[in-house]
Amino acid sequence: MISIVILMGMVWSIYAASSSISGNRITTSAESTVSLNKNKGVSKSYKIVIDAGHGGKDPGAEGVSGNRERAYTLALSTKVYYLLQQEPMFEAHSTRTDDTFVSLKDRAQIANDLNADAFISIHGNTYGDPDVSGTESYYYSDESLLFASKVHEQLAEATGFKNRGVKKEGWEVLKLSNNLAILLEIGFLTNPSDETNMLSEMHQNRTAQAIVRGIKKYFLDRES
Repeated sequence: MISIVILMGMVWSIYAASSSISGNRITTSAESTVSLNKNKGVSKSYKIVIDAGHGGKDPGAEGVSGNRERAYTLALSTKVYYLLQQEPMFEAHSTRTDDTFVSLKDRAQIANDLNADAFISIHGNTYGDPDVSGTESYYYSDESLLFASKVHEQLAEATGFKNRGVKKEGWEVLKLSNNLAILLEIGFLTNPSDETNMLSEMHQNRTAQAIVRGIKKYFLDRES
């Protein structure tokens, strides 16, 4: 009988260590996250879908060095995803996690099926003139303009590239989205200086942090 009591006590200790007790009931880790969000002035956990442009049979732009856009977008998108995962106010999702092809329709559908709060497609730009450089952000729905502006403000400052502004464009992946949806052209892979920076780990980390800051600022401002 004594051994049973001891065993039950051990089980309860393990369970209590992974939960927090409020009054006479146990608060699960999920409830604790909601509580943390409320303490920070956030009323919900926002679903964010990060889309790494191109992939698989669609390599995207070819950079000055011969590297392809699909590899760059996946590297940067993965960094953004993991940074979002560390923020209690966000629930991060990805349209692809490896070098596979996902159609534009399917990318938008992933976000639509999740009823996501925002969809961010990440790209590297291209142009015939190698002197053309800079960062630009796109939106289609007027409801996404403010979101695009908030993210672009942080992004343009962090990249250090020419600020090419926020523009409205009917890219298919944006038109098919039912959510806030933006497309980020980080820089020109066909510009030697832009590409050198974009392919560096340090620049990617700084860029990812800026994108997350912009997303966070938009939703915090909306809550206030």
